[in-house]
Amino acid sequence: MTAVLDSGISVRVRVPASSANLGPGFDTLGIALGIYDEIQVTTTGSGLDVDVVGEGAGDVPLGPSHLVVRAIERGLEAAGVWVDGMDVVCHNRIPHSRGLGSSASAAVGGLLAANALVGRAAPESVLSEEQLVQLASEFEGHPDNASASILGGAVVSWTAQGPAGEPDYRAVGLSVHPDIRAFVLIPAERSSTAETRGLLPEIVPHRDAAFNVSRGALAVVALTARPDLLLTATEDRLHQPQRAAVMPATHRWVTRLRANGIAAAVSGAGPTVLALTTTDLPVHLVREAESDGMTVREVEIAAGGAELF
Repeated sequence: MTAVLDSGISVRVRVPASSANLGPGFDTLGIALGIYDEIQVTTTGSGLDVDVVGEGAGDVPLGPSHLVVRAIERGLEAAGVWVDGMDVVCHNRIPHSRGLGSSASAAVGGLLAANALVGRAAPESVLSEEQLVQLASEFEGHPDNASASILGGAVVSWTAQGPAGEPDYRAVGLSVHPDIRAFVLIPAERSSTAETRGLLPEIVPHRDAAFNVSRGALAVVALTARPDLLLTATEDRLHQPQRAAVMPATHRWVTRLRANGIAAAVSGAGPTVLALTTTDLPVHLVREAESDGMTVREVEIAAGGAELF
């Protein structure tokens, strides 16, 4: 039997940005970053009203096709709960199309808001963390960004096969070593994940695959226990070199930082650069990056993931 929510119920959630791949862990490794989108959902008697403030305002649809709305509806459907109408307000701070998981955060935020509403109407139907990872990843087609935003910290994610052959998205969280700090270099230009994925070859040399397997395994050690290994652990041969030509500034700054001993990688599909270090970024490099059109900022590693507030 479907539970129906009363009007006037309001929930607020905040969702961290994320960076995926971390160099070698293509569609596998991710980390939650302290740039937050905030979403408020209020149930109403009928209709749908969507308002977007900040990133994406004026660019994203303000109706049923809005990703947050679709995620709310999917979460309610999965829990067997119905709402007659709702007001949705999104305060967006995560840059769009920059490789910081904005679409994954939108899906996660909508699902978490739905789950909070479910808790008011049918507490026995609240979705588990595993279900949230599955549903959010279905929007993305891979679980690295979404699971990082849900679980917080760093994640190792993977895709198995369900009983009917459907993708079964899984993830486990990692506690990031307290000495590790994260910096992002965000260019003005945007990129399309679909376009940059199209640059990747279907077949890769065995030696390159083995190289990335070793670096991905090492990344788990570096992130959790041995930050001194970060530079080696963020090496990649499978996707960053192939995308370099279409993101010259990104490639230039990954190379420049790494030449200075800083573990830098393309954040997701780019064009943002992620740097993981235990010290400040050298002042001269920050100034050079800013002169090159980059916004440079330190962001916390979001240990807690998405949450009600």
